Amino acid sequence: MADITKNTTIGEALSINPNIAPVLMEIGMHCLGCPSAQGETLEEAAMVHGIDAEELMQKIAAV
Repeated sequence: MADITKNTTIGEALSINPNIAPVLMEIGMHCLGCPSAQGETLEEAAMVHGIDAEELMQKIAAV
């Protein structure tokens, strides 16, 4: 399985591990299928949603 990093786009991350969807939804990323999700990295999305990127990565790693 490929690694999910802060530089992974939301779309790529969901392709790698669809089970992270609830984690993303929980922090306010409700538009997982939006066109922006295909080009926005997890780090960018965390910043937009006021979440620390490292904290998000820890939650994703725990799934």
